[in-house]
Order: sequence, then C-alpha cells, then structure tokens
Amino acid sequence: MVGKEKKCIGIIFGGNSNEHYVSICSAKTVFKALVSRANADRFRVKAFYINKNGIWFDNNQSLAILKENHREERSNNSQVFPKREINFLNKIEFQSIDIWFPLLHGLNGEDGAIHGLLKFTQKPLVGGGILGSALGMDKILMKKIFSHLEIPQVNYLAIQNQDLSDSNVKNDLSIEIIEKLNLPVFVKPANSGSSLGISKANNKSEIIKALQKAWEIDSRIVIEEGLDVRELECGIIGKSKLTVSEIGEVSYSTDWYDYDSKYSMDNKIIIPANIDLQISRQIKDIAIRSCRALNIYGLARVDFFLDKISNKIFLNEINTIPGFTCNSMFPMLWNASGLNIDQLVAKLIDISLDF
Repeated sequence: MVGKEKKCIGIIFGGNSNEHYVSICSAKTVFKALVSRANADRFRVKAFYINKNGIWFDNNQSLAILKENHREERSNNSQVFPKREINFLNKIEFQSIDIWFPLLHGLNGEDGAIHGLLKFTQKPLVGGGILGSALGMDKILMKKIFSHLEIPQVNYLAIQNQDLSDSNVKNDLSIEIIEKLNLPVFVKPANSGSSLGISKANNKSEIIKALQKAWEIDSRIVIEEGLDVRELECGIIGKSKLTVSEIGEVSYSTDWYDYDSKYSMDNKIIIPANIDLQISRQIKDIAIRSCRALNIYGLARVDFFLDKISNKIFLNEINTIPGFTCNSMFPMLWNASGLNIDQLVAKLIDISLDF
C-alpha cells in the first residue's frame, strides 16, 4: 500500500475524438475497479468528462456519467465554447488530485496532448510521457524509427503533404501503391485508433475510396501490404523495468479486424495464444525493444502479425492508452497473467509512483 491516506485518482475521459464512447466505457471499467472492495480503502476518485466539443464537466457531472449503465451520457453534448473562451482551467481542480489516470483514446489523448497539459500540474500520471505517446500514436514516425532499428514490419508506404481533394492526386497515388506494394493493401490514417478510418483495398478503385476515407481523418496516411496473418497481442506494464503479459490471439469471423470486430462479442479470444515458445520469446523481446525505442512506459498494448505461411513475426503498432472496456484485450491479457482488473488498476497506479 502506498501511504495510509487514500490517494485521490483523477480520471479524465471522453474527449473530442472518434473514440469518444470507447473512452467512456474504459473509464467506467477503471472507476469500478478503483471503488471496488479491494481498492476502496486505498483510493478515492474525481472524474473529469470532456464532451465531443471539448467542454470539460465538473466532478459531480462526470461521476454521474461513470455511474450510468447505458452508453449515451445524459449531459448536453451540444454545449460549446463561447467564441475564444476556454473552461478547463477552472474545471480541472488539480490541487486535490494525487495521481492522474487519463483515458482519452485517440486525438488529444494517446497523442501526448493530455500528458503535456497534466505535466503542468506536477502530479504523476498513469501511463507514459509526451514523447512516447506522440510517437506511438503517429504510425508514420513509429514505422520510420522501427525501420531504422530493423524491427520487422510489413512493407508500407507513407503519404504526407498531398492534396487528396484532387482526383488526379488520388489517381497517381493509387498507381504508385499498386506498383510498389502487393495487393490487397490496408489504408490507414497515421493518427487514429480502434481501426477507425481504415479500409482494405483489393484494386485501384477501392484504393482511391480508401485514400479519401483515411484523408477525412488525417492528412497523413499509411498504406500497408495485407498478408494472411494471425493477430497476436501482448500487454506491457512498468517503468524502470517493463513486464510483458501472456500473449493473446484474436480470432474473428469478419474479413479483417475492423472497428466492429474489435468491439464484437463474437470474437474468439485465445490466451495464451497457441504459438511456439520461440515465437513467444521473440514477440516479448520485440515488444520491450520497441517500447524502449519510443520511450513508452507505464502501460501499452503491443500488436503483432504472425504470417500464416512463413511464420514470420511483424510488429503492427503500439497503443499507449489501450482500451479497458469489457471487450478490450489489455485487461484480459493481464487477467490471464495473474492480475484481475482491480489488481491491474492498482498496479498501474503504483507504477506511476516509480521514480
């Protein structure tokens, strides 16, 4: 136990992101763990909900959302800022917070923005820092660093500084993609999560549509070769020392692991994954090396592809604020590794105090 008095944990959730509702679900799970019988003597909670327009809600309003059983919050989501006016400084109440627990998925969360804001409060937070968060969120920079370190990845192309509102540009890019990569390909926004904005494309016309869809989310886009793979994932926790969870596999009935698949009850989760011990060791080694390379610590979920034909391992991506929903892999991985959700949340808070 860290000290005798209850630590005040500040949960931040919601946000102006396409993963807004995933964040709410994650925050509800963490809140229940913090006020559980196992943790009630250690922690008390203050909550700060941010609606889709960027409005911060106070603790009472935010706790009411966390205690609701349905997905849609009652708070007025149409509320907006008066012009040139911000309100988070008088809503954040950071003086009473001992440790922050940010659960903002996607924009302004995993990209390091919230970490930068919270740094000014001089209070520890659950998770990593600004640099690791930004690099982990940005698929282009992440891939460039991994290429330099010869960490195995699928073949890819990066698109930056292109005007995809121009049909000629999209046409030229689609030709380049077909020339340089084997079909099918996956077209992804460089900064997004939960597979939002991602498309699988099998021909030129589908590539053009996929480029437009990704560009509506982010002007920087990654195109990856699509292989016949198994989806493997592991969890990372720690600061001075990183610990890796059991490795899990997601088996899904859809063509690929899209947004609907990720939050479907029909997926088959296999933990531990049925893989060779040597492959398991390689995955865990690459997971730690890749997190260290990007200065990622605290917690992360590292996703891999295992080619069904060659049995080669490819690092897919790192999620620095993984989901905590009932369908999220991260808490399931740690539950299979000996930490139930109440223990995991408490452990992550203790790690945040590891100097």
